[in-house]
Amino acid sequence: MPTRTFDALLRSLAKGELAPVYYLYGAEDILKDEAVRAILDRALDPALRDFNLDQRSAGQLDPEAVFSLCTTLPVMAERRAVVLREVEGWKRRPKTRAAFLSYLERPSPETVVILVQGAGEDAPDKDLVRGAFAVECEPLPMDRARRWVLHRAARLGLALEEAAAEHLLAATGADLGLTAAELDKLAALPSDTPLTAEQVGALVGIRHGETLYDWRDAALEGAAGRAARMVGPLLDQPGITAVRMVTLIGTSLAGVGLARSHLDRGVRGGSLERLVFERLRELRLFGLPEWKAESARWARWASAWPAARVRGGLRAARDADQALKNTTVSDERGIVIDLVLRLAADHRKAA
Repeated sequence: MPTRTFDALLRSLAKGELAPVYYLYGAEDILKDEAVRAILDRALDPALRDFNLDQRSAGQLDPEAVFSLCTTLPVMAERRAVVLREVEGWKRRPKTRAAFLSYLERPSPETVVILVQGAGEDAPDKDLVRGAFAVECEPLPMDRARRWVLHRAARLGLALEEAAAEHLLAATGADLGLTAAELDKLAALPSDTPLTAEQVGALVGIRHGETLYDWRDAALEGAAGRAARMVGPLLDQPGITAVRMVTLIGTSLAGVGLARSHLDRGVRGGSLERLVFERLRELRLFGLPEWKAESARWARWASAWPAARVRGGLRAARDADQALKNTTVSDERGIVIDLVLRLAADHRKAA
């Protein structure tokens, strides 16, 4: 079967469709949890849920236990559900995996099986993708992540302005797990009106202009002093690491380099932005701000980043990444600041 997106799964469930076996994998564990909840809500009678739901760690089951879990009849209901987490553990239990693949050929019509793979396991299981309703829970593009924030906030009884949702995502680096935790905190506070971006910034402790993306902008626009001052506070924020900061610089420089290559061929203005946006959408690069705004940003920066400067910046990012892999946490701040200063030096040379 083809791999589906998280949104495709939700649309399928909204139509009342249920597959006998679901396989959830990818980097966003929080989306997997939401997918499990949505499938169970569709599959099970709430009054009889406790009688017809089993949740186990897949790696701890033997072949007989897998067969028993998947073929047990429901109690006074049309169907039952089985959630098997950490299916990557089947690599160490080939007989158990083989038993489930055998079951997958003729799954029970009375059981919905949900397989959940941990985020640390990058590659999907090709046999499970082929035989199950496979859903890749990948990071969401920023515009989709904003809608996710607003929907989750509403479910918690929390009202946010769109700008507040955008700032919250920027403050957490679009990490949905951290964003969900911050939403839980915000929902506990009394509020009669939708929270603004300024209020969210004050409550979360990260004001507008001090986010990971603001730091990236300062570093690539040559504001070395401001970018250097932001490094320490950013590294103190949950979910922000030096590796993530360097990766963002590298990804952004690659995008600027793409824009510059089109600029050197005479593409300008809106045509340049559209070309960059189309390429960005094809590549589906995550961990970036909203793609249209990002494309416009790369197109604007391209004039200040000739090809030689882009190559120098990418070398600096590569050197910082290698240094981070061979150092202690206490040295991370210095490495990132050194990267900022190298980018600024290249900026002065280009000028």
